Amino acid sequence: MGAVVVILLLVALNLRRVGNLSPYLLLGLVLWVLVLRSGIHATLAGVILALTIPIKLTPSAPEASPKESPLHRLEHALHKPVAFLVVPIFGFANAGVSFAGVTLAVLTEPLTLGVAAGLVLGKLVGVFGAVVLMVRTGLADLPAAASWAQVLGVSLLCGIGFTMSLFIGLLAFDDPAMQDRVKFGILAGSLIAGTAGYAILRASRRERLPGAQSRA
Repeated sequence: MGAVVVILLLVALNLRRVGNLSPYLLLGLVLWVLVLRSGIHATLAGVILALTIPIKLTPSAPEASPKESPLHRLEHALHKPVAFLVVPIFGFANAGVSFAGVTLAVLTEPLTLGVAAGLVLGKLVGVFGAVVLMVRTGLADLPAAASWAQVLGVSLLCGIGFTMSLFIGLLAFDDPAMQDRVKFGILAGSLIAGTAGYAILRASRRERLPGAQSRA
């Protein structure tokens, strides 16, 4: 009943087009506690809170800009911490990876190396090779101002695997010890692919479009 009352307050704030995020977040915190204490999964509190934060300040506004919309402001403020902190910690914790007893020999075992190589080299050959083949045969064109170095970097980034890679690995092997090797290989391959792709994209430059003037 307490959660229902808080939801009604959030809806009232929405109907009044309150643009300040503070009351929404404070009530959202209270809602999270109440939903958690009720025995219902507290994730639903976040969904309900997001539904009540206005995406438009005025009903007549065709579309709110990020500077005007409270929901857009919150989304942009949370983007980096969620992408670079919350999601990696969540995924890493749920993967059940334990580094207890991990040695260099474990990291250099054929299964670990094979999974890592599959992510780094397999995705590189598959994605980059497919793009080269399609461009050379005229089935597709490179994006405007994109360079082959950038395609190479993006192809490497495709080697970052986690959820689906873990799912396939757990299906492929029943032995818990082998499943751990798969997890180590996924983490190592994703780290190598992500680092290499980032480095190439940082070093590469966009190709200048014909007739475009360079900026001073």
